[in-house]
Amino acid sequence: MRNRVKQLRKQAGLRQEDLAKELGVSRQTIIAIENDKYNPTLELAMKLARRLDLHVDEIFWLEEEAGARPEMPQA
Repeated sequence: MRNRVKQLRKQAGLRQEDLAKELGVSRQTIIAIENDKYNPTLELAMKLARRLDLHVDEIFWLEEEAGARPEMPQA
């Protein structure tokens, strides 16, 4: 699974530490998600989506869909 967490977090003006604290996880968890080293639980993915005011599928997508995934505009 791939994601846009780092891009979206930066656009929201959040530090990894701040996002982690809001979501009740460690900073290392946020780092691992951003680096595609960890797939979050459904609960954490939904909390991220809610915090970033997006749908889960606007943040996460399956690897095989990566080529067809449209780029999100930069803020």
